[in-house]
Amino acid sequence: MNTVYSIADVREYVRTARAAGQRIAFVPTMGNLHKGHLTLVHKAREHADLVIVSIYVNPLQFGASEDLESYPRTLAEDQAQLKDEKVDLLFAPSSNEIYPHGMEHHTNVSVDCLSNMHCGKSRPGHFTGVATIVCKLFNIVQPDVAVFGVKDFQQLAVIRQMVEDLYMPVEIIGADIARDSRGLALSSRNGYLSDAELDIAPSLYRVLCEAREQILQGVSYDLILRDALAKLAQAGLKPDYIDICSQHSLQPASAQDRELVILAAAHLGRARLIDNVTLTLD
Repeated sequence: MNTVYSIADVREYVRTARAAGQRIAFVPTMGNLHKGHLTLVHKAREHADLVIVSIYVNPLQFGASEDLESYPRTLAEDQAQLKDEKVDLLFAPSSNEIYPHGMEHHTNVSVDCLSNMHCGKSRPGHFTGVATIVCKLFNIVQPDVAVFGVKDFQQLAVIRQMVEDLYMPVEIIGADIARDSRGLALSSRNGYLSDAELDIAPSLYRVLCEAREQILQGVSYDLILRDALAKLAQAGLKPDYIDICSQHSLQPASAQDRELVILAAAHLGRARLIDNVTLTLD
């Protein structure tokens, strides 16, 4: 596996691959890789000849009081994992490479229709940061396919909308949520949790599953959401939100919506956990 740090080197690699008629898959990450990230790499390998992974902790998607400075950076360990997975190229740029004119002087990409609800309410500007960096990376790598985790359901929706609206020739593929043996969705931020908090954290998924069963039983959505918020608090989590939505619009689900997603976020110690479950009604 080659590791490169400049846009010019990525573009040279891609030019050579294109000349050889190879199909390219891309997995953008912020590093501190875990098994969930590796499932994205496996999915990417299914759809292309070459897999390119990026590692970049993007300042633009962090709020003023969030964990940009403390976010774990483990490049050497990440390189070893990606080499074991036979990734073809790792792009690990600096902020000077990505934002050469500084963080205050750059073009933003904003997907307003999907960015200001759910996680966007609690993290204003976050999804503009996500859309901007993903747009930049797509223009650098020019992949045929890009793979993102379904755990970040709203992020995936934002990226799909951006690709559609800007006519980007990239196929977006969602990879299923990777969980530990207790159901906790894998996340780099799980490393912030103490042993006691790790015992509490799977309650988020449990409450989501119970809410899904209540929907299938015909319980009213308002009652389900009130019950779920109470259960999260009783478990020791500090709920941010839990919403029952249309999978397509992420707007609150109506009686006519058949493909639903239950989105949730909650704070536990230093970590902000997100998760979701989907269901289709007959």
